Amino acid sequence: MSERALSKGITPAGSGKAGQAQEVVWNILGHTYWLKAESDGCFIFETLDPPGTFVPPHIHPTQDEFIYMLEGTFDLYLDGAWTQAKAGDLVRMPKGLPHAYYNRQDKPARALFSVSPARRLRELFDQLHNLTDPEEVVRRSIPPGSVPLPPGSVPGA
Repeated sequence: MSERALSKGITPAGSGKAGQAQEVVWNILGHTYWLKAESDGCFIFETLDPPGTFVPPHIHPTQDEFIYMLEGTFDLYLDGAWTQAKAGDLVRMPKGLPHAYYNRQDKPARALFSVSPARRLRELFDQLHNLTDPEEVVRRSIPPGSVPLPPGSVPGA
């Protein structure tokens, strides 16, 4: 496999032109994801999360993940506890930590996510594009490295 180096430059807000000729945007479970940067070492994307959207509980066994809240509020499940992240907060999720996020507010939320190392997340997002069924998203997410938590294992999720 060839090494993917980080390209220099600026990716504008609300855009997925991260050194790409074409914009890279995914729509998954009602969320919009814009590619901001990618390399072997990192995968960074901006999200727009309408009210009622969520990412089901899962674990990244070999990747650290961060969420920087740009607007709105996320209800977060982090390692057995519920908390909230608001604009300006940085959420740190070390590898192996069970986590999920939900927009349970009446306004959209926006956030910047960073996952390191990238592994095969780009391929996963390509596979999940335009899916609206959480069970299908979970089923397809297992091979590239996300480990879903069993349904019902997270109270309040």
